[in-house]
Amino acid sequence: MIRIGITGADGFIGWHLRAFLHSDSDITVIPVSRQAFASPKGLQDFAGGVHAIVHLAGANRGDERALRETNISLAEQLVTACEKAGSRPHILFANTTHHTVKSPYGESKRIAAENFTAWAAKSNALFTSLILPHVFGEGSRPFYNSAVATFCHQLANGESPRIIEDRQLELLHVQRLAEHICTVIRESTGGEIRLHGAPIRVSELLSTLQKMAVQSNEGVIPELASSLEFELFNCFRWYLFPQRYPVPVNLTRDENGTSLQILKTLRGGHCTLFTTRPGMTRGHHYHRRKLERLLVIGGDALIRVRRLLEHPVTEFRVSSDHPQFVDLPTLHTYDVTNIGAGDLTTLFWEQEISDPDPDDTYPEKV
Repeated sequence: MIRIGITGADGFIGWHLRAFLHSDSDITVIPVSRQAFASPKGLQDFAGGVHAIVHLAGANRGDERALRETNISLAEQLVTACEKAGSRPHILFANTTHHTVKSPYGESKRIAAENFTAWAAKSNALFTSLILPHVFGEGSRPFYNSAVATFCHQLANGESPRIIEDRQLELLHVQRLAEHICTVIRESTGGEIRLHGAPIRVSELLSTLQKMAVQSNEGVIPELASSLEFELFNCFRWYLFPQRYPVPVNLTRDENGTSLQILKTLRGGHCTLFTTRPGMTRGHHYHRRKLERLLVIGGDALIRVRRLLEHPVTEFRVSSDHPQFVDLPTLHTYDVTNIGAGDLTTLFWEQEISDPDPDDTYPEKV
């Protein structure tokens, strides 16, 4: 059993890392909030009880002097806690491509990494400095974490995004970062590691997201020709939930019967029809990357959705009398219960052909 401590565990990257590790039975996660640094004894106990520490806590916005002092101080406190605990955990530090820039933020990151390096050399411990490009992903805070989050939030709410500076970005999805972190810990890799993302200009990013927003509003799943486009669309979908759902679909009637427009997609995929007996429930799982649409075409259902690692549950009551679909966001577990008197018939669409031994389906009770 590997015990991994995470500072800044409630932040954007911290939450995604915990979500990534959630399904791994070989790993125990010990989350640490910024408040824990106020207790030297508590921080010492933490440092002495883990095999590895992923240091994500820090500041990247605000007063320049306070920002510099905060990032350096947090690293110093963590080193002191390890020394007093007589502990030598593998420390992974979320560094930045700005660490060579002469700015309070860049200097604070560089000095923090130097402090960790000196401690590792003196203690014969392992230290890894992860040089990160622009990290983005689902649940990122608009107007704070990244332009991706800001644009997605604005487009999902019918607003008009504005480009302040059309510069080059290098985008790395946060779940890919979490996978890298896990690999570095398992393989005990030290030193400086520069992670790379996909290059894209801000204007190209906004144009891509605007096209996705238009197609989504028209009920069309975009083509998603690249991994980056796929990750961006998952990010955009996150900001549509739950306020956009359930979405009514076009039901027409004529003398021959009815016609139901279920899905418009530019990328194909896989459809499965399920029947569920009265009172029975399907689901109780989540996905990290998969697109999944659920449509009730016969009967009445209660759809429950919960964000991973959190408690609030969102509920949708849907009926085939008024057909509606729900797109399930990544890293949300869900279930579907037949609340009608007869059989429930549901159609599930996924963007890829389902594998009998799926690698992106993780059991989790709602």
